[in-house]
Amino acid sequence: MKLIDTQIRVSPTRRLDCFVTHDQALIEQAQRLRFQVFAKEMGARLKTDKEGLDYDEIDHFCDHLVVVDTTNEKIVGYTRLLNQEQARKLGYFYSQKEFNLDRVLALPGRFLEIGRTCVDPKYRGSAVLTTLWSALVNYAQLGDYHYLIGCASISPGPSGYAVDAVYRAIDSKNKASDALSVVPLIEVPEHLRCERDESGIPPLLKAYLRFGVQICGRPFWDEDFNVMDLFILLPLAQLEDRYSKHYLKPHLFTDDRSFSPAL
Repeated sequence: MKLIDTQIRVSPTRRLDCFVTHDQALIEQAQRLRFQVFAKEMGARLKTDKEGLDYDEIDHFCDHLVVVDTTNEKIVGYTRLLNQEQARKLGYFYSQKEFNLDRVLALPGRFLEIGRTCVDPKYRGSAVLTTLWSALVNYAQLGDYHYLIGCASISPGPSGYAVDAVYRAIDSKNKASDALSVVPLIEVPEHLRCERDESGIPPLLKAYLRFGVQICGRPFWDEDFNVMDLFILLPLAQLEDRYSKHYLKPHLFTDDRSFSPAL
């Protein structure tokens, strides 16, 4: 299915625009933001050839969703979208490098994976995430996807990873049933675990939880990024029921920036 090639403008008067780009210069700007957040800020060890950029083979297959401050044409928010057809060409979803997803992927319907979500430190707050999420939901709607999947990262505190404490802090309504439990390929090592949560739930994960995502099973330990990853699953029908008035209202389509998920 070919979708309309247009820009999503959340509001004609706001300075933030959000759209899928295939422009290499914009993609490199997004990869530079990713490097700033994941390598410089979080200390991730990235396996890239170009200093100052975060990229991998998935970047050649996915769609790049960017939030741009139109007053200076600066990318201030980002997530990459790997839909089911793109994952089939690539050979896997990114999450499958961390978890056994057999139970989840056996669900009837189509999947869309989100990843590498980040926001410029100077723009952190609800506006960028709301703009990004609104466009993401529209992308999923237009592509007729049934589930959003992905990995939500939690950094360690000074004493380590508070695995049990984090799970106690997550509401039971956000925990998936055992039937949808995933299996991490690398467990958080016992010697890196601690009792007390010293870092709290990250703002991005808090936002996901408000949207109603389900946490499926135990976390994966990502040594390179120095985080533990929780696998998240969001049935889009559930999102439509809870947030249709806010996120699924019609948007104004303008300009000629691309919004064309590869289907």
